[in-house]
Amino acid sequence: MTSEKEPTLGVRRKVGERSDLLRSDWHYIEARNIGDYTVEDWALLNRQRAEYEAKERARQALELLSASRSAPTFGYLINNYEHCLQTATMLHRDGHDEETIVTGLFHDAGFIVCPENHARFSADLIRPFISEKNVWMLEHHEIFQRIHLNGFFELKDPDFINAREQWRGHPYFDWTEEFVARYDVVAIDPSIESLSIEFFEPMVQRVFSGSRTISNTA
Repeated sequence: MTSEKEPTLGVRRKVGERSDLLRSDWHYIEARNIGDYTVEDWALLNRQRAEYEAKERARQALELLSASRSAPTFGYLINNYEHCLQTATMLHRDGHDEETIVTGLFHDAGFIVCPENHARFSADLIRPFISEKNVWMLEHHEIFQRIHLNGFFELKDPDFINAREQWRGHPYFDWTEEFVARYDVVAIDPSIESLSIEFFEPMVQRVFSGSRTISNTA
């Protein structure tokens, strides 16, 4: 008889209890139906929204990733959270800039919750804060992996497995090929010591704020 690890969830809000505001001097919109908001309500909400997103977006993105910190795996030697940390760690140790390291950290953020299109999920999550080069890599890395997945596909279709070849010569082809081969498909090794999520948090905050610190650009 097998046993399954039950996930733990946070304490629920009690009926009638309001969620906290980010700032004590902010105001709730009292209408209970968004369709009843007035022009003044929307103006107030949007003023508060701008600061809220600036402060909370990076933190909540990290929480999205960290939610799977203790998740079990379905066969890989490490779980998806550790895979993302390991990818970012290797990028950091090779001297990549902060934007690319953060891209690696979130590259598989949707691997479990959106497996049908996790590449686009991750790209959309951090699209506003990263370069066109890294957006393109995120959107295509799933296809570039196919040549590494020996025996995965029952369909022995070389055009499918080598679908990346349609983009050979594209300005971002070589980087996507390198990312997949050097950082993605090898980041499943429990013997590699990964840096903590706390180590990457300041980088995520800077990248999400638009104030990226560039080191050695790869």
